[in-house]
Amino acid sequence: MIIDIILLIIIYILHKYISAWITFYNSTDVRYGNSIWRWTYDYPVPGKRDVSDLDDKVFVRKRRVRNRTVTFMYCNFFLGFIFLMSFVSNLLIFIVN
Repeated sequence: MIIDIILLIIIYILHKYISAWITFYNSTDVRYGNSIWRWTYDYPVPGKRDVSDLDDKVFVRKRRVRNRTVTFMYCNFFLGFIFLMSFVSNLLIFIVN
């Protein structure tokens, strides 16, 4: 149960770190939006559409890095959910015994 608590704290710190990176990427260009939970291609980009690397190379490469960071955030979030369920089940076992 102690290991679950330590893992939950590590996952929380990692989540805050990843969220800070996503917020940083959002502040670099107005076209990203303000959401940390959405990939950049989920909502329309105002202005010139960037279909490929040829249109706006810098933006497209930053967008790929940002989308990869959002993917890491989702993986971290689901790992946190698994660790939370493990902690709750161990806590219930401790309470019942």
